[in-house]
Amino acid sequence: MKVTITFDRLRWEEKALSDAAESAGIEASLVDVKGLVFEIPKKRAEFGDVVLQRCISHYRSSLLTQTLEGAGVKVVNSFAVAETCSNKLATSIALANAKVPTPRTFLALTSEAAEEAAEKLGFPLVMKPFTGSWGRMVTVVRDRSTLQSLIEFKEELANPQEQHMYYLQEFIRRPPRDIRAIVAGDSIVACVHRIAPKGEWRTNVARGAVSKSFKPDSELKEIILKAAEAVGGGILGVDAMEPDAGYLVHEVNNTVEFKGAQSAVDVDIPAQLVKYVAQSARR
Repeated sequence: MKVTITFDRLRWEEKALSDAAESAGIEASLVDVKGLVFEIPKKRAEFGDVVLQRCISHYRSSLLTQTLEGAGVKVVNSFAVAETCSNKLATSIALANAKVPTPRTFLALTSEAAEEAAEKLGFPLVMKPFTGSWGRMVTVVRDRSTLQSLIEFKEELANPQEQHMYYLQEFIRRPPRDIRAIVAGDSIVACVHRIAPKGEWRTNVARGAVSKSFKPDSELKEIILKAAEAVGGGILGVDAMEPDAGYLVHEVNNTVEFKGAQSAVDVDIPAQLVKYVAQSARR
């Protein structure tokens, strides 16, 4: 079997996945997609049995996956899953339709509507971009004055999706941590708490959060797997919070980073992910 791992920035995760594949007796190729040229819709035989998509750029990942699938190449994760996970609104809709508990979420299509939605949510609330990772541009809006300042800022952005449209979410009072679960198909490979550094409310490892392993209870396991299924399944990072009222899922990540989680758990995460990719190729 041959697995191709595509990337646009070679990180620890891609190297670990390649090493895990080789250890499992699977031929693995690391391919930097920035040098690729495609004629549509010819199949590229050099991609082997399955492609593990690991591009950081949403648009690069999306277009490449769409092209590969159009040529009959198996890709993990699929284009449909990637599109759902890369858009926070699409993720929220998928989770809500599957009855996965999430924070209250509003879409507003004008600045006036955003102010109305804020009144319904109450302050503080969280404003997020529709796309993005590592907590970038995710902001706690503590009062009306701050909201109006952020609206003025967003109205000047070049991106039309972010310029006039707003994704607003309930601010959840929780411990200074959240939950990151690494999921492969119908299995939870690893589960960690991500503990925010002092003075930071965001729990992204990229922002200094520390990962600590813990064993999820049966309720959390069910919610995590239900969330993964809701977006279409595959190799995913499911992020949840634990307020007093019960678990809430706030994000599902398509190209999940797991270096932080691996530092906290005994299980070999890349080996388990490669095993899932190999099984997907045989289906």
